[in-house]
Amino acid sequence: MIPSARLAASIDLLAAMEAAPRKPADAVANSFFRERRYIGGGDRRAISGLVWDVMRGWRRLGWWLQKQNLPVSARLLCGARLVLDGMAVSAVANLYAEGRYATGVLERHEWDGFIAMQDKSLDNPDMPKAVRLELPDWLLPRLEETFGPALETEIKALSGEAPLDLRVNTLRADRAEARKALAREGLHAELTPHSPWGLRLESRLPVTASAPFRDGRVEIQDEGSQLVAALTGASPEMRVLDYCAGAGGKTLAMAMMMNNRGHIVACDVSEPRLDGAVRRLRRAGVHNVERHLLGAGDKWAKRRAKSFDRVLVDAPCSGTGTWRRNPDARFRTTETDLAELLVKQAAIMDRAAALVRPGGRMIYATCSLLKAENTDQVHAFLARHPDFRLVPSEAPDLPEALRHESMISLTPARDETDGFFGAVMERIPEQDEADTAQA
Repeated sequence: MIPSARLAASIDLLAAMEAAPRKPADAVANSFFRERRYIGGGDRRAISGLVWDVMRGWRRLGWWLQKQNLPVSARLLCGARLVLDGMAVSAVANLYAEGRYATGVLERHEWDGFIAMQDKSLDNPDMPKAVRLELPDWLLPRLEETFGPALETEIKALSGEAPLDLRVNTLRADRAEARKALAREGLHAELTPHSPWGLRLESRLPVTASAPFRDGRVEIQDEGSQLVAALTGASPEMRVLDYCAGAGGKTLAMAMMMNNRGHIVACDVSEPRLDGAVRRLRRAGVHNVERHLLGAGDKWAKRRAKSFDRVLVDAPCSGTGTWRRNPDARFRTTETDLAELLVKQAAIMDRAAALVRPGGRMIYATCSLLKAENTDQVHAFLARHPDFRLVPSEAPDLPEALRHESMISLTPARDETDGFFGAVMERIPEQDEADTAQA
């Protein structure tokens, strides 16, 4: 594609994302390129790169456009990003061409606005704090509550690009073997700093086409997600429930921890998500997992009350910890969405708790950085359920620094992972309850 056609495609893709605000940007992009198979791999990377750069600077770019009395549109956001990244306005103007695969020439007021931005940087000290940090106004105080003086450092880390983390499937290979197999295909991975199973690639390389991925020796999974699975301490003799299993990423990790023994039930309310796990389970060589679709009027949970050694609740959440991978998500979640999520999380915890046996544990996890979804939810749950208590994980696969914690928080700046939270709560053994009552 010629450069002007790339710009036009970037604008079209960004406009498609704006037209589907409730749909994840990567899903919109996948559909966009699937419908335009004539766009080659190099062009796709260039188009996606500009679009994702625009999303990472959305509020600041909008501030600059409004400062020049220009509309905040897909057409001008892309151009403004190029100008503020240092491209000469004359060169940017050449990309705005006429023709079938172009976006049309710049109008005079658009040109003047870009000229006013020339030699400026994306950041400006006059920007409001929420704009400078690329946050919705309502979310700023909540993140200040979480991070305090570390806020700007953490938000900067959340605004960068995430590496590609892999989890080695020890049912099929050890970490050294998997690393060598990847290297043979030109994929040079480093060990992750915390997970005993993790490998890290510094950029998004075509891992899914590699033999180690195709034959199940590695899975794509952020190191933070791997540590949440490790937090469960799942072992071969256990009955384990993954209550919000989705497509089974943490299910796979726990099956590996259990050496394909014991029994795991992967539950979800979405049949397509559960169906998506089948291929992954087969590729990984996992055969100790049963799937169950949760639905209204389902008596399954009642029949299995107090029967699981471990119940993992990877709750639906705001996803604030995943912004490195999903920069659009910071503007898709509203304050109303958060309020609804808090109610849903509490209800899920209450239902899942009924399935934990006395002496068993429930692990509550989110990929959120918000206190309201994390520690506040845990303390509210414990107030509703006096038969549960926080306990140290003591999980052998966790790094020593986390092994004796009952609640863990992971962040990109401090831990080099996505943002994750996990808490370990034990249903008090019946004898302990009786002793407490007598006392």
